[in-house]
Amino acid sequence: MKILVIEDNREFRELLVHSLRSERYVVETAEDYSSACSKVFIYEYDCILLDIMLPDGNGLDLLREASRRGLRLNVIILSAKDSVEDKVAGLQLGADDYLPKPFHLSELHARIRSLLRRVNQQVDNTMQIANLSIDTASYTVSVDGQAIELGRKEYDILMFLINRQGRLVEKQTLAEAVWGDFIDQADNFDFIYAQMKNLRKRLKEAGAQVEIKTVYGFGYKLVVP
Repeated sequence: MKILVIEDNREFRELLVHSLRSERYVVETAEDYSSACSKVFIYEYDCILLDIMLPDGNGLDLLREASRRGLRLNVIILSAKDSVEDKVAGLQLGADDYLPKPFHLSELHARIRSLLRRVNQQVDNTMQIANLSIDTASYTVSVDGQAIELGRKEYDILMFLINRQGRLVEKQTLAEAVWGDFIDQADNFDFIYAQMKNLRKRLKEAGAQVEIKTVYGFGYKLVVP
């Protein structure tokens, strides 16, 4: 799952990033309104943590622009301004939740998990695709009840494809979702090919009734044959 943190306070931003990465999220950041717009309106995120007061703009304006463009964003507003007006305005503009500063990181994680469950329409922490089962709370994957060992990136790739089952996922989109900002340092997609090869091998050896197909020249698609 990929999260964008829009926060101008460097120390607080770094604290959030460290905490979120410890929970196995892929995290990107934006420190002002302009950089936030350049990411929100180009890339796809599972969740956006949005500060209202930014050096060169207002977080609510970002929500207004997203609404104008017809974009559905998954947003939790994080703001030191705990006014009823700001909360109501944010929710009316499409934000999913509002968490006033200061807050406990454990509460933030709970809010994020709740939002992601609603987005994925999950009633519990278990996802079932054919004979493949994923426990998103413990990050475990099993086939016919037998656990299979996946590396972190293999798990992240599998989850990203499962949440888009049957849909074509371009290589660039997959790379950005799983590797986040670090994708800018890559010269090619060899690292994706290696992870994908290992993931397919583990699923095949375990007898998983799902298949990751390559659409040559474009990307990948997870299907149940």
